[in-house]
Amino acid sequence: MVKVERSFPAPESLAEEARKANGKYDRQDVIERLKRDFHNKCYICEMKELQDPNVEHLLPHKNGKYPERKFDWENLFWSCGHCNGIKNNNKYDEGIIDCCKQDPEKYLYFHLIDNIVVIDVSDIRDEFQNRTALLITEVFSVKNTGMRTYTSDERLRLLQKEMNILYKQLEKLHNNPDSKVILRTICSLLKRESAFAAFKRCYVREHADQYPQLKKYLFNVE
Repeated sequence: MVKVERSFPAPESLAEEARKANGKYDRQDVIERLKRDFHNKCYICEMKELQDPNVEHLLPHKNGKYPERKFDWENLFWSCGHCNGIKNNNKYDEGIIDCCKQDPEKYLYFHLIDNIVVIDVSDIRDEFQNRTALLITEVFSVKNTGMRTYTSDERLRLLQKEMNILYKQLEKLHNNPDSKVILRTICSLLKRESAFAAFKRCYVREHADQYPQLKKYLFNVE
């Protein structure tokens, strides 16, 4: 999960649909804007080029129990069906980190250790951090149905693949520390809109001493 810049004003259809008895919050203008703002990447697992995108409510509207949430542009997020399904659980009803208002990378540390996703928090007393860390961990590991076993494993496989690409580029940089081509490749991998960016950015930050030539880029990569 990385910081996302939400565009304003809200899509026009939201106000129009909110006035209807059975209004829709996922009209075309909403879909197009969310896809663009979130770079067609699930805000929870960070998988790119979604084939099953969902318009997800950060705070649930509970089938209209909280109508003010249903059409609130700042409550609508771009997610995959897998993550939306896992988040649709009462334990997340009080909310997770809002990545459009806060930078998750300031509060969470994203690790892939022995092919297991481990998310550490900066403040164990912060329930938003704890819920967010648990959710991200679950979307890579929950296997309570046959389909969720497949979709969790697929996300973990793609994360491993992306991290291996980063590791290989970092090894090349170690062997060729003055290569501008390799530097550009790594900076591209670290952009927020890239797949699984939080994991890659965290790894490089935590190993910054090994790659001193990256330091001037590391905290400026958007």
